[in-house]
Amino acid sequence: MQSLLDEAADAGPESELRAFAIAAPHHGERLDRALALLVPEFSRSYLQQLIESGAVLINGRAIVKPSHKVKADDAGTVELRPTPQSQAFKPEPMALDILFQDEHLLVLNKPAGLVVHPAPGNWSGTLLNGLLAHDGQAQLLPRAGIVHRLDKDTSGLMVVARSRAAMDALVQRIAARDVVRQYVALAHRPWTGARARRVDAAIGRDPRNRLRMAAVDLDRTSGKPASTGFDLIENAQDGCLVRATLQTGRTHQIRVHMASIGHPLVADALYGGTPAGDMRRQALHAFRLAFPHPVSGAALEFLAPVPADMVRAMELWGLRYNGAQWLLSHAPG
Repeated sequence: MQSLLDEAADAGPESELRAFAIAAPHHGERLDRALALLVPEFSRSYLQQLIESGAVLINGRAIVKPSHKVKADDAGTVELRPTPQSQAFKPEPMALDILFQDEHLLVLNKPAGLVVHPAPGNWSGTLLNGLLAHDGQAQLLPRAGIVHRLDKDTSGLMVVARSRAAMDALVQRIAARDVVRQYVALAHRPWTGARARRVDAAIGRDPRNRLRMAAVDLDRTSGKPASTGFDLIENAQDGCLVRATLQTGRTHQIRVHMASIGHPLVADALYGGTPAGDMRRQALHAFRLAFPHPVSGAALEFLAPVPADMVRAMELWGLRYNGAQWLLSHAPG
């Protein structure tokens, strides 16, 4: 199998000698991790191969162990070659629905169909490319300031950092569950039992299908703890309208947890859903985002109306909808 270094060489003959310096916050970190933060357009695995090949010098000496611990004020260089991944980090102007912006962050409403971050099969036309074109500061931040993601076909609210201080603080607040992320979902089969339910089920790769995630038993399969709160908003003959509140943020978490309790999302083919109500993409929308400002501490709250395709599906099922604020008042607290 061709290595990442071979792929990089195939991408073009030109290399770039990139200088870097280790700041105090990264003192004691592994070299590969520090480089991944300092050179975010390259994957950590690719940087590990560069290190092992002798392409990284620190204080004039080649370091060939990715686990080498760096020190504050270390200075070095890394010889980089272009890869599809690195070339994907380029500005591409696109219309962005930005609801709020200050010097530290912005909040936007992502449309369904927009990929958040470049990856195999989607090296261009992503939200990251749009952010790089919208904001010069984005080029100074890892992942252009993106601190959390939405699936391609999930619509709704995202917060993006515009400064390193805000990015670090937002990552910490998300980990500490100080960021409220709420979604509205349209799912198959009427809801039964208590209107409010919490699902605590670890999520990991589905051992039978590596393209999917699954609710797993951590004693048997690797995964991470995951928790979601669900509140019934309204039932229909064919399904239910549900509010979901993330307690953790695992890949495909709401989709997996809803399927695990017998309510796959409408049109979510990966997890057992089928098209209904004219929906052709998973019926999931991030409608509420609330958190303290990462720098000022001021309370921020944003609501995004449900997109037209989901509203149409609700109407066809005979479900009511009267705006994002209504989604909060028509479910148990």
